[in-house]
Amino acid sequence: MFIFTPRQIENNNWVIISPLISVIFTIIIGAFIFKILNYPVLESLYQVFVSPFSRPDRIADIFVKACPLIIIGIGLIFCFRANIWNIGAEGQFIFGTLCAGSFALLFPDNENKFILVLMFFVGFLGGAIWGSIPAILKIKLNVNEILVSLMLVYIAMLFIDYIVRGPLRDPMSFGFPLSKPYPDGAIISKIHFPGIGFLGQLHYGILSIFVLAPLAWFLINRTLPGFQIKVFGSAPKASNFAGFNKNKITFVVLALSGGMAGIAGVIEVSANMGKLQPEVSFGYGFTAIIVAFLGRLNPYGVIFAGVIIATAKLGADNAQMILGIPKVVTGIFEGVLLFFLLAGETIQNYKISFKRKT
Repeated sequence: MFIFTPRQIENNNWVIISPLISVIFTIIIGAFIFKILNYPVLESLYQVFVSPFSRPDRIADIFVKACPLIIIGIGLIFCFRANIWNIGAEGQFIFGTLCAGSFALLFPDNENKFILVLMFFVGFLGGAIWGSIPAILKIKLNVNEILVSLMLVYIAMLFIDYIVRGPLRDPMSFGFPLSKPYPDGAIISKIHFPGIGFLGQLHYGILSIFVLAPLAWFLINRTLPGFQIKVFGSAPKASNFAGFNKNKITFVVLALSGGMAGIAGVIEVSANMGKLQPEVSFGYGFTAIIVAFLGRLNPYGVIFAGVIIATAKLGADNAQMILGIPKVVTGIFEGVLLFFLLAGETIQNYKISFKRKT
């Protein structure tokens, strides 16, 4: 049988090597899958991993796709470092978007960009409220946050579906479940490059990543609350001995990660859709869990991980259009990648030995 012995000293080199090895093994497994299904292996791998970089506008689309994944992933870092399992960022994304979108629709024909600033605040507050529900239930009733946060995803999905089909439905939408368009002041502009023009859907919301990532890194590594979060997650007994308030930490990290998901929702819808619809998220909250772990729970690593996952997703679209490969097949990559990431995490934290049963 296999015996897992905790390592006394963590190998810092493995922290960097493990994600790279995980990506390489995922590509190898993907090649076998394509071969078994009789798809051209090299062409399939090219479409999934290389074609998204073949044109400047496609590269821009990678960052557009990665933007919500990175922002949500940065928020999830706080939870996972505290050993709090927020699996419901998808619902927090949706509810934050709904709150911000409903707020924007209160000001039709408003061209003042100050409304966009308020939308970020409302979106953060909405996501934080949705994230605080599992926190309160865990604190007061010791309810598992995994189940509560996950179930709240489906409540948020049904709630936005009801709101968009009912109270906020645009009478001019020709029967489609869509809200009225956002006012001009609530739209995030596309980036225009002098002499080049627009590159795909590249928008100014992406710049928020370069503010949020350093801020998150500073909070985690250079502040007392960040230290408390890390100690609480890695050594709960030491946290209790030091007098850290576990209930406060639980509430803060879940509310903060929910708020970050709400901000991601505001950016995604304001920049790319301009109105509310039942499907405002396409699994961003769930995929961001993989992004957070692929980035080794480091804000800067999450940027790198978000670009990798976004590349694979856009590559999957290309493979489907050009080679007819179902997205279900290319979606296997995410599951395989998560498997290798968890395996790498296990090897990093434990020495594995084999002992025969006597």
